[in-house]
Amino acid sequence: MNEPWTLVTGASGFIGGRLVRALVERGENVTAFVRPGASLAQLRGLPEQRLRLAYGDILVEHTVYRALAGCARMYHVATNFKMWDTRPERILDPAIQGTRATLEAARKRGLERVVVTSSVAALGISVDREPMDETHEFNLADPEVYIRAKYEAEQVAMQMADEGLPIVIVLPTGVVGPGDWKPTPTGASILQYLKLPPSFRMPITEGGLNIVDVDDVVAGHMLAMAHGRVGEKYILGGDNLTFAQLFEILSDITGLAPPGRMLSQGMVELAGRLMELRARLSGRSPELTYRLARDYAGDVPWVTSKKAETELGYTHRTARAALGRAVAWFLEKGYVPDKAARRVRLELRAT
Repeated sequence: MNEPWTLVTGASGFIGGRLVRALVERGENVTAFVRPGASLAQLRGLPEQRLRLAYGDILVEHTVYRALAGCARMYHVATNFKMWDTRPERILDPAIQGTRATLEAARKRGLERVVVTSSVAALGISVDREPMDETHEFNLADPEVYIRAKYEAEQVAMQMADEGLPIVIVLPTGVVGPGDWKPTPTGASILQYLKLPPSFRMPITEGGLNIVDVDDVVAGHMLAMAHGRVGEKYILGGDNLTFAQLFEILSDITGLAPPGRMLSQGMVELAGRLMELRARLSGRSPELTYRLARDYAGDVPWVTSKKAETELGYTHRTARAALGRAVAWFLEKGYVPDKAARRVRLELRAT
């Protein structure tokens, strides 16, 4: 009898590509679902007998249905990881309609288990900086487009789970590490720091985030597939950090400048508006937006992964280790100009 296959949507992306690799290296048969023309660099070197490519679009149900032939399980990872766009539907539609179409294809195929990748963005902001768990109610009004997209996509997945589809939802935090080729907004912030002039100190705000290594998130996905309870959500996080702590760690492991002055809420919101205006004129994505500044400059999306640790056996490495792996990968792959790269003295002491 032929072994069943597992479909991974978003297989050319950061998390999806690392997940495909981990599954294949574990001996599973994987169908990698990618859009025509997508970069396949993440999948190079994997054995062809364990990997097959399927081309399509998560917005087009029949292309997902076709790719699911012979599959018993699916990881729905695909998303457009952009915080802002001049055409918001380019972020909203893949998240919301894409999730609905993909899960409908899974329902028609009668899959035994589906793991859906959501985000802690769908939880909102911590109250009084107390770490959020999976029961936290979304508390952002008029959020940035990507945040809204992840929240509404999760609602679609939860509704279809209530209707009987065997779905487990995982919520990664700020993911960093090897394979962030695009890079993601979190990775772009690290790259920006690595490229700064020697005398420049990165301004910071009072906010923060939770940092987790991509391969810990990948392991969490596989644990959710094996042990997650249908209809449940599991946070896959790492260490909670203020932005000051984040750049202090980066400074310590690279030898580059420590964090600079603390910016006021008003200054950050103004900067977000100016960056949005520049983005509209240039067509490039802004590094910051007004809504992100308003919601995150002074607050934190801190979380606890206790439920995943207890029920799934999930573990994570330290933020220092995760950030060090991200820096090392960006340097190795040539993302940092030679002059700036020579200033980095990578120090990866175990902590």
